[in-house]
Amino acid sequence: MAAGEKLSEECCALLNAAPCGLLQTTADGTILRVNRTFCGWIGYPEEELLGQRRLQDLFTMGGRIFHQTHWAPLIQMQGSISEVKFDVRHRDGTTVPMVFNAALHVQNGAVVHEVAAYVARDRDTYERELVLSRKRLEELHAEANDRALFAEQMIGIVSHDLRNPLASVLLGTALLGGGELSESQQRTLNRITSSTERANRLIADLLDFTQARLGGGLSVSLESIDLHEAVAQAVDELAHVHPGRQLRHLPRGQGQCAADANRLAQLIGNLVSNAMVYGKPGTPVTVTSCVESARFSLAVHNEGSAIPEALKAHIFEPMTRGTGEGTVKRSVGLGLYIVREIAKAHGGTATLVSTDETGTTFTVEFPRADAEFT
Repeated sequence: MAAGEKLSEECCALLNAAPCGLLQTTADGTILRVNRTFCGWIGYPEEELLGQRRLQDLFTMGGRIFHQTHWAPLIQMQGSISEVKFDVRHRDGTTVPMVFNAALHVQNGAVVHEVAAYVARDRDTYERELVLSRKRLEELHAEANDRALFAEQMIGIVSHDLRNPLASVLLGTALLGGGELSESQQRTLNRITSSTERANRLIADLLDFTQARLGGGLSVSLESIDLHEAVAQAVDELAHVHPGRQLRHLPRGQGQCAADANRLAQLIGNLVSNAMVYGKPGTPVTVTSCVESARFSLAVHNEGSAIPEALKAHIFEPMTRGTGEGTVKRSVGLGLYIVREIAKAHGGTATLVSTDETGTTFTVEFPRADAEFT
């Protein structure tokens, strides 16, 4: 045997034993050469492939379409193609996932494709698991959204239905208060009235929360108002609710603007209630109303320790509550969220500045769109 013939046999043995499939095809895919590794993977003897089948004939229908629309044009244009995954049909009818690399060469004046193939069962399993995991995650996300929507709808329904019995309780306490009561009975009646009014405020917050989340935002009715007069009235009413604390009002600038006075009173009430709970006991709470040429604003300031940095980032989110004394008694954590939603409904924004030295100030700024009043 000549040295060249021996080398050729050794090369053939090496290629046949390679841990990957090796093929050579014509430009139309007809198999010219194939190693034993590839034949073993798909269960065909070499003689049933050489000159008898095209590579794409071994693919599933989807693979044959992809070969025609992508493989053939790409290898013609760029001379190679890499890491293309196909399902190859085994002789027994099953499929074997494989990844192919191919390069175009000219041999003896004819175009041939040199192809390398790798079994990709582990990769295929991983991809399938990834798809299933993504699908399951989407299902869980959809399920969570459905549950959240149902919970919010239930909040709205239950809150609305609770208003009628609470109105009856308030009417009953008003009637009882018109008669002669002992001091003990009057204290009990006052506690019932206070608790019922607090329940009404919580229900109002829950209804607003439901409207904001499900209805795309709170509704407002804009009209020409004197901001300072509206704020002064709200502050006067709140002063009776908090008789043990000093509540001040500082008006600045002309008062005319366009806003929903009832919503602004609700906003001030929430901010003042927050300041009374978390502010330093015995110190005043200041409400500032300010009207400028292009905007108007409301600010509520209280003295005391700064709000923790970790809480500031989501202070206006629903169900967010501080850690001060009286937190449990105050609310369900919707007050500042509703403040932000009232601001948004007016086209405005709510911000916070809080330090140990200067105390805490919540400021809500609104655009002044009522140029006709300036």
